[in-house]
Amino acid sequence: MSPGIPHDDIRWSGPRALLIEVESLDAVLALHAQLVEHPLTGQVEAIAAARTILVVFDSRTNARAARTAIATLDARQSKDAMVSGNPVRIEVVYDGGDLAEVGRLTGLGVEGVVEAHTGQLWTAAFGGFAPGFAYLVGENEVLNVPRRTSPRTAVPAGSVALAGNFSAVYPRRSPGGWQLIGRTSARMWDLEREQPALLRPGMSVQYVAVRELIELQEQPGGNAVSPDAPAGPSLEVVTPGPQSLIQDLGRPGLGDLGVSASGAADTASARQANRLVGNEPGDAVIETVLGGLAVRARGELTGALTGAAAPALIKGPGGNRPAPMYAPFALHHGESLQLDLPYAGQRTYLAVRGGIDVEPVLGSRATDLMSGIGPAILEQGTMLPVREVERGRVVGAAEPSTLPPAVLQGGGTAVLRITAGPRQDWFTPESRAALTKQAWTVTAESNRIGVRLATAEGGQPLERASAEELPSEGVVAGSLQVPPSGLPVLFLADHPVTGGYPVIGVVVPEDLPAAAQLPPGIAIRFVEVDPETLQPEVTPKP
Repeated sequence: MSPGIPHDDIRWSGPRALLIEVESLDAVLALHAQLVEHPLTGQVEAIAAARTILVVFDSRTNARAARTAIATLDARQSKDAMVSGNPVRIEVVYDGGDLAEVGRLTGLGVEGVVEAHTGQLWTAAFGGFAPGFAYLVGENEVLNVPRRTSPRTAVPAGSVALAGNFSAVYPRRSPGGWQLIGRTSARMWDLEREQPALLRPGMSVQYVAVRELIELQEQPGGNAVSPDAPAGPSLEVVTPGPQSLIQDLGRPGLGDLGVSASGAADTASARQANRLVGNEPGDAVIETVLGGLAVRARGELTGALTGAAAPALIKGPGGNRPAPMYAPFALHHGESLQLDLPYAGQRTYLAVRGGIDVEPVLGSRATDLMSGIGPAILEQGTMLPVREVERGRVVGAAEPSTLPPAVLQGGGTAVLRITAGPRQDWFTPESRAALTKQAWTVTAESNRIGVRLATAEGGQPLERASAEELPSEGVVAGSLQVPPSGLPVLFLADHPVTGGYPVIGVVVPEDLPAAAQLPPGIAIRFVEVDPETLQPEVTPKP
């Protein structure tokens, strides 16, 4: 009989996700292979990490049933299926800026490091912080070195690096603290390929030393939207405001590639805007932050504004008129729509009947600022085509806002419901209590990646019960990750797929739209709720 996985090693990460702990990286790869080959009912993601697998589901019911099913699985099975085919060959010029330092740290010298790196087979264990970034583990630990004490602000694409017991290739220019030992022209991430990521978990790699390479060219961070006028109806961006993006409901299911789901930060408002103009829920809309957006209609359009309520004015040859919030309105050819600073909240959504028709990337039109995938940030002069309206699409009636009173009124204290995080036991009892007993304040450093919090007056940062390092593991949107400062970061739509700090609690998915609208300075209180009912617990936990 299979020994199964102990229930204590299957931790909840919010009401719809499970974090499974196993004894080794081999066990991670074996169990991950099973979950990919035979997904459980309602499984959306299965993200492998150093010692864990995060499995995300579409509902609490399916997550609960999966917890029982996972307990019967054997992480030792299917190991033969982990690596298939010939190793991926990656040619490397060994001239990295940290090569000599790695030689000193390992005692191998420069030539010894190159021999050790090329003389063993490496296995892709799990994805990382960027699309195409794969953590590779070798057959021995002779190259186990610490990260740099001072991370670089920019590591070139194609850099071959070491950190801990892992090797990796940076797929794009990004900050990084790994030790650089060489460079390669292998393209780790290419959207022109059928499989954009060169490496997936379980694949093997052979590094090969060469003397020269064809230099790797950087890929642009986002897909440019054509400035040329489309043939059909369209919107012209006159002024983009502080930040305006194309968003839909995102691209879930690609966590193993290092790609977060992304999508609208406030999904409730994006859905409402589409509903008002008769679109499908996942049609593309414009998400704009703190007003300032101005667009001009090319053709006869129907629009709707939702999310953070803002003064909106339609200007045209026939005069000016106000545009309503939370109701459909006509935007005639040549008229412009201008948004001012919201009364409260941060993000306003503009939908047009038919939907914004930019080119999808990996099945979505969402702009992912963390991964650099999707349409580019909107600029002055950008022309956005609008899809031809299908017959039978009927605009909706006016609706009330979906935002909670604290956001609508721009004051008071916002309340967000949470469930216990997978690493709640990493914190002192006093800190676990402080998370919900004290108020927190949203800081100005918040963005689509996460809401950064500070202590309110009289509050204390959260203190860990242990100082040990947490190996990187999968995280869900809503996670309250706590760095060494003790000040939580609430992950939003563009959060990294994996994180290296413990998660003390998880905001329930139903409250994430409100979290995305919280402006700097507003106070927050967290209330722990029963994950089944999402109501506050009546009796304290034993």
